[in-house]
Amino acid sequence: MDAYCSHAFPLPLPPGHRFPMSKYSLLHGEVEAVAAASGIELREAPAATDGQLRAAHTQDYVRRVLHGELDPVEIRRLGFPWSPELVERSRRSVGATLAACRAALRHGRAVSLAGGTHHAFADRGEGYCVFNDSVIAARALRAEGMVRRVLVLDADVHQGNGTAALAAGDPDLFAFSIHGRHNFPFRKERGDLDVELEDGTGDEAYLAALAAGVEEVLDRFHPDLVIYLAGADPFAGDRLGRLALTRQGLARRDRWVLDLCRRHAWPVAVTMAGGYADPIADTVAIHLRTVLLAAGARD
Repeated sequence: MDAYCSHAFPLPLPPGHRFPMSKYSLLHGEVEAVAAASGIELREAPAATDGQLRAAHTQDYVRRVLHGELDPVEIRRLGFPWSPELVERSRRSVGATLAACRAALRHGRAVSLAGGTHHAFADRGEGYCVFNDSVIAARALRAEGMVRRVLVLDADVHQGNGTAALAAGDPDLFAFSIHGRHNFPFRKERGDLDVELEDGTGDEAYLAALAAGVEEVLDRFHPDLVIYLAGADPFAGDRLGRLALTRQGLARRDRWVLDLCRRHAWPVAVTMAGGYADPIADTVAIHLRTVLLAAGARD
């Protein structure tokens, strides 16, 4: 299985910044250590082109990001200071998801060790998300004639509001999100199907809600490709999560989604999305288990 990484393109952040960028390099190291034994081929993420970015974003927004012309309000909403490294990192994160989708179409499954930047809208970023990798990948592949219908199955603890807004009115892009009702973003967008969970939701209630939601998706939509945002932030120990899943529960979630895709012969590209546990090693361990399950591990 191919796994695409962008850890080699670090993003310098001021001391005390809340986003744990170290999780990406730590995850890469963990995956690298088990890659040969697990059938994983680590590959460097390509950079998305300007044209690919414009598949989901306005020309004006792309230009202003690339040239450092975002205003202070936009920078504050984004949560990252602008830098050339931010641009390169964001291009590579999108490129990793697009490459993982291509590999999934060839081999059935692939992984991006980043991605899941689902708070990015057509004309703005927010919540640590500069460009919307899922929508860019879906539209780029559609433009190439490689797929028609794409399901974004978003299991990050925060609603994919940017994805929902971008998918509105697009009958061939289905935005499904299972997330915390009372968590960020506090103004939700209307996706194709939103499953909202109360604070403190644990393993069994979460998995039942996921299964019921996906059953409804199947009644309405049959994808050629699934992009699965396997967020680590529903974990009980996540600083920003507010749900109460165990590591075992998250592994059951991932296994269930991957088995669903296998049964229906849907290619699936997996992205890591959010994760903010303290210690960050807990998030890295959850992401690593996701990668190993995608590679075929059964325990």
